[in-house]
Amino acid sequence: MVLLTPRHARNGQSGRAAALFALVLLSACARPDAPAGINDPDEARNRIIHEDNVTLDRAVIRPVANAYGTVVPGPVRTGIDNFASNLGLPSAILNSLLQFRPGDAVKNTGRFVVNSTVGIGGLFDPASAMGLTEAEADFGETLYVWGVPEGEYVEHPVLGPSTTRDSVGGLVDMVLDPLGFVNAASVARNAKASAGVIKVLNFRYESEGLIDSVLYDSADSYAQSRQIYLDNRRFELGQGRDPTYFDPYEDPYDDPAFE
Repeated sequence: MVLLTPRHARNGQSGRAAALFALVLLSACARPDAPAGINDPDEARNRIIHEDNVTLDRAVIRPVANAYGTVVPGPVRTGIDNFASNLGLPSAILNSLLQFRPGDAVKNTGRFVVNSTVGIGGLFDPASAMGLTEAEADFGETLYVWGVPEGEYVEHPVLGPSTTRDSVGGLVDMVLDPLGFVNAASVARNAKASAGVIKVLNFRYESEGLIDSVLYDSADSYAQSRQIYLDNRRFELGQGRDPTYFDPYEDPYDDPAFE
């Protein structure tokens, strides 16, 4: 996976932000019903893109990720991951406010301040030790809170699985990234994009066995990756999932029962 950050003019961003704020005030904020099954009318096209993505992973992403994970020490990789996550907090703060979750916005603000200062620009994560864990939020989730339905399943070149709603949400997150509103933040925005790509490579390296089992060992890697994405995303949004489904990406040691 490669994170794409298109250049955009800063002029007019305030107007777009105001329009979005007006939209949220006018919206009923009623969550859509949990989608049933899979809505994939463009499956034939999606499968072609999926095969291209698998080829890209085999030829480029997996070997680069393995080289990165082998050469770069673990603590350094963790620091880069922390840095990327920290620069993503302003966007999470904005989305928390758009979702009418001021508590999450306050928590993320505190986390950003602590990690940006005491944590040396976010390379370290003292905020978690203080109980300021990240409250993840993105514009795809914001659209869900506003009542926008999931839409169709779609697989994008390079970026991989998504839905209509999350595709729109991802674009809006890039355009309305709070770092983009300040001219002096251009360096930080570019650093965020670069660190985000490296974070994806680190995830690919650390999850090699699980990802390889889906992409290369399963009978139908497209169907499996589609099911994993939809189940995980719906679960993240509080829509539940099939209790018989086993998520190969889930770390069992994250379960409190193992503490």
